[in-house]
Amino acid sequence: MPAELELANPLLQRDTLPPFQEIEARHIVPAIRSLLAALEQRLLELEKAPPADAALLDALADIDYEIQRSWGPAGHLLGVMNASELREAYEAVEQEVTAFYLRIGQSRPLFDALERLEAFGDSLDGIRRRALHLRLRDARHAGVGLDGAARQEFNDNARELTRLATEFSNAVLDATRAYRLELVEAQDVDGLPPAALAMAAASWNRSHPGEAPAGPEQGPWQFTLDFPSYMPFMQHATSRSLREAMYRASITRSSAGEFDNTARILRILKLRRRQAQLLGFQSWAELSVDSKMAQNVEEVRQFLEQLLGASRAAGSREYAELNNFAAESGLEGPLRQWDVAYYSERLRESQFQFSDEELRPYFPMPRVLQGLFALAEGLFGVRIEAADGEAPIWHPDVRYFRIRDGGGEALASFYLDPYSRPENKRGGAWMDVCIPRRRRKQDLELPVAYLVCNGTPPIGERPSLMTFREVETLFHEFGHGLQHMLTEVDFPDVSGISGVEWDAVELPSQFMENWCYHLQTLQGISAHIDSGATIPEDLFVRIKGARTFRAASDMLRQLRFALLDLQLHHDWRGGSADELFALQREMEARTSDLPPLDEDRFLCSFSHIFAGGYSAGYYSYKWAEALSADAFEAFEEAGLGNAARVAEVGRRFRHTVLAMGGSRPAMEVFELFRGRKPGIEALLRQSGVAA
Repeated sequence: MPAELELANPLLQRDTLPPFQEIEARHIVPAIRSLLAALEQRLLELEKAPPADAALLDALADIDYEIQRSWGPAGHLLGVMNASELREAYEAVEQEVTAFYLRIGQSRPLFDALERLEAFGDSLDGIRRRALHLRLRDARHAGVGLDGAARQEFNDNARELTRLATEFSNAVLDATRAYRLELVEAQDVDGLPPAALAMAAASWNRSHPGEAPAGPEQGPWQFTLDFPSYMPFMQHATSRSLREAMYRASITRSSAGEFDNTARILRILKLRRRQAQLLGFQSWAELSVDSKMAQNVEEVRQFLEQLLGASRAAGSREYAELNNFAAESGLEGPLRQWDVAYYSERLRESQFQFSDEELRPYFPMPRVLQGLFALAEGLFGVRIEAADGEAPIWHPDVRYFRIRDGGGEALASFYLDPYSRPENKRGGAWMDVCIPRRRRKQDLELPVAYLVCNGTPPIGERPSLMTFREVETLFHEFGHGLQHMLTEVDFPDVSGISGVEWDAVELPSQFMENWCYHLQTLQGISAHIDSGATIPEDLFVRIKGARTFRAASDMLRQLRFALLDLQLHHDWRGGSADELFALQREMEARTSDLPPLDEDRFLCSFSHIFAGGYSAGYYSYKWAEALSADAFEAFEEAGLGNAARVAEVGRRFRHTVLAMGGSRPAMEVFELFRGRKPGIEALLRQSGVAA
C-alpha cells in the first residue's frame, strides 16, 4: 500500500500496536478500501503464478494478517466504544470485507494450487500441513465449488448474513440501553445491597448530568438490563412487581418496535439453511459440525440428550425444593420466573450462610488480578507484569500487561477492559485477537490479546468489588487469552486459538474457572477491602459446597439453549414468528418445570447464535466443559496440595493445550495432555449431577 496512506491513517500502521487514541470513525472507510485495493493486486499476482511450496500458504497468511490488523481494531472499537458515527463507517465497508474474504475462498486458481500442494507437498512441516488442510476445508465451505447462479446466490446470502448479524447486535445494544428503571422511593429498593445502590446512583448521575447528584442512601436510583445492574436487582429487590417489570423487559428485549429482531431471526435461519444446501449439506448444523470436534449432528444430539437425562429429574427436585421454600417464606401464589433468582438467593443463603454481596468485599479487583497472575505464574512458569502507559488505549479504564517466561524473555501482552459501560459497550465478556503470533523470516511478532469483561465498575475512591461470578468470568476470559498468548506456533493460521475447533475452544477458559474453587487460589485472590483478611477456610467450604447448588437447573438452562440452537439450525424448515416462539416455549417446557411465558422472546436478544460465532454450536459450552472438567481432574489426581506435581501437570497443560492451539486436531491435543480420550463422567461429578 502507498507509504503516504500508512502515515496518514492510523488503521494502516503496522509497526506499533493499534493507535486507539488516534483512530476515528472517519479513518475506517478510506483505510479499508485502500487496503482491499492493494490486497486485490496482490491476489491477482498470486493467482497468475501461485508458488508450488509453502510460500503459497505464507502469502495467503500475510493477506489475512493485513486485513486483521486494520479490520480487527475497527470491529473491536465497535464492541467497546459503540457510537453512531463508528457504526455508519463500519457498516459502509462491512460488505466489501465480506466480499473480499469470499473472493479469497472462492479463488479457483488458488484452490487448485492448494490441492496440488496437498498432493505433492511432502516437504511441508506438520504445522503447515494442518494449515493447508484447514484452508482447503474453509474454501469448500466458502463456496469454491460453486459456479454461475449458485455462486452469485451464495455470495449475496453471505453479504446479507453479515449485515443482519451486525444489525442484530446493534439492536440488542440499543434495546438494552433504551430501558431504564428509575426509582425514587426507598421502599422500591428495599433489600438491595449497598454496592447495587451505589452503582444505581452512579448510573442515575451519568444519565442526568446537571441535576442534583444522586446518592446510594437517598437516591434516586437507575437500574438497567445490563447484567451487573439487572442481576443484583433480580436477586435482592423485595418488590415482586418491580422484579416482574425488569424480568419482562429482559425477556422481550429487541422483540418489538424499532429494535425488533424477529424478522432478522427468520431471515437469518432461512439464509443459513440455504447456504448449507448450496454447499451440499442438509442443514446449517451439518455444515457447522463439519469443522468441529464432534463427528456429526447426531453425536451432538446424543451428547446433549445424555446430559438432559442425567439432570432432568434432579432439576425437578430442585424446582420443588425452591417452590416449597418460597411458600414457606411467605410467597403468595405459584413461583414465577421473576421469583426464581430472588428465592434461589435466599435459599442459598439459608443453606450456606453467605450471599454474593457478602463476598464482594473480599474481591477488590487489584487483589484478584494479583492472585490470578500468581496462579498462572505457578502453573505455567511465566511472569505477568503491568505495563500501563506503554500502549495506546481506547478508554481510561483499560489496562495493559506483558507476559514473560521464567527467564524474562517477552512472550505476549494483553489489554484488559474490565468494567461495564452500558452506554457504548456491548454486554457479555470475550477475548479477541489483537495481533497473532507469527514469524516473518528472522522476525518473531508476539501475540497480543483483548480481554473484555462487563464487571462492576469502581464507585468513588474504592476499587471494583467483584461478585464471585465476575471473578469466575475474569478467570474464564484469561484462560482464552492464555491459549492465544502462550502458543508456541509461529504460523498465524494455526497459532493460538486460530484453527482450534469451536467446540474445543472453551476448554482453557472453563479449565481456569475450576481454580476459583481451590482454597489456596481463592485465598490468593482475596483480601477484604476493610480488614485485608483473606477468605476464611470455613467460608471457602461453604462456597465450594454452593458450587453444586441448583447445578441441575443451571445445566438444564444451558441445555435448553443448546438444544434449541440445534433444532433451529437442523430441524427447522422455516415458518412464522408465532411458530418460532412456540418452538422456544416447547424447549423451555422440556427443560423446566416452570411453565413458560407466552410473551418470552429471549431469542430476540440471543446474540451468541444470531450475531456471534455459536450458531449450531452453542452445545460447545457443555462439550468443552466436559473436556475442562476431565483436564482439571489431572491436577486433582496429582494432588492439589502438592505444588511440585501440580506445576509439572501445569507445564504439560501449557505445552499441549495452550502451546499447540490449532496446529493439531483438538482430540489429538487433549490425548497428548491426558493420555486418553475425554469422557463426561468428570463433568457429572463436578456438577454434583448423578449419572
